[in-house]
Amino acid sequence: MTTTAHGYAAPSADAPLAPFTFARRDCQPDDVAIDILFCGVCHSDLHTARGEWGGTLYPCVPGHEIVGRVSAVGGDVTNFAVGDVVGVGCMVDSCGQCASCREGEEQYCETTGFVGTYNGPDPVLGGHTFGGYSDRIVVKEGFVLRIGHDAQDLAAVAPLLCAGITTYSPLKHWKVGPGHKVGIVGLGGLGHMGVKIAAAMGAEVYVFSTSPGKRDDAKRLGATDLIVSKDEEAMAAHTGTFDFILNTVAASHSLDPLLMLLKRDGTMTLVGVPEEPHPSPSVGALVFKRRAIAGSLIGGIAETQEMLDFCRDHGLTADIELLAMKDIEQGYDRMQKSDVKYRFVIDMATLDK
Repeated sequence: MTTTAHGYAAPSADAPLAPFTFARRDCQPDDVAIDILFCGVCHSDLHTARGEWGGTLYPCVPGHEIVGRVSAVGGDVTNFAVGDVVGVGCMVDSCGQCASCREGEEQYCETTGFVGTYNGPDPVLGGHTFGGYSDRIVVKEGFVLRIGHDAQDLAAVAPLLCAGITTYSPLKHWKVGPGHKVGIVGLGGLGHMGVKIAAAMGAEVYVFSTSPGKRDDAKRLGATDLIVSKDEEAMAAHTGTFDFILNTVAASHSLDPLLMLLKRDGTMTLVGVPEEPHPSPSVGALVFKRRAIAGSLIGGIAETQEMLDFCRDHGLTADIELLAMKDIEQGYDRMQKSDVKYRFVIDMATLDK
């Protein structure tokens, strides 16, 4: 059995998102049905809807930063009840059996791969999954997160389900904390959360940006200062002083100037995925200081819940601008121009049915 859902979908790579009616499954025994209140707008939504990464399945309903209220639960559900405020992030299923899944790292599922909240294979209805640019969603209990923030913060919590965990996971994995000097490359949807979380972890945080005008904002968010990455003298003043650098920029650029800022055994972790590869880094910059370049992909469900609790306890949410559903294409255009501080969030009360 299915229930009718309403949302916005991209019918093709070159067509704007438009109203779309589709089917959601009814609750199975281990399912949670959610009325969506807010959905963050991730750059991945734009890339996927416009076919920029390839492999998009149309019609495409994007959205994987979802906050909503439970409307129904299956008979086997024990952790959630009708009325609870919950979240759904970038994945809604995985094999559950491989080493990564058993260790709570479902994002690295080694057999089927994780099932994306949108544009993934729908294991129940067939076809592909539809995301959070819609009025409702049905998700397995094991992929639903509990939201503990105050009600007035719910819109600003939504981006934590992707931007928050994408930055929290590597900062935690590389054990960022007091006494560490940490750099955040880029001050956008990901970067601004990286600054907030790293500062809350007790690190001394610096932002690297090509825009000196973002200095005041960087400091407001918790950074000690902003370093203009095109200023060779300013960069040289910090040579060999950083313990960890989190690179959130999703555009191809030389990594060498940033690598030179790392201490011996320092690591730069990439979370931004450029359309074109970065130029190959200098081997010398790596071997003479035993520096490392690494990557990181969101986080597992347990770690995502840990991140949400950490952000609640430290009073952290995203800096957002609310967007009406009908204005999503305008939001995409502005996002491409970095004309948002720092994340659009769709208010699903604006969805016309």
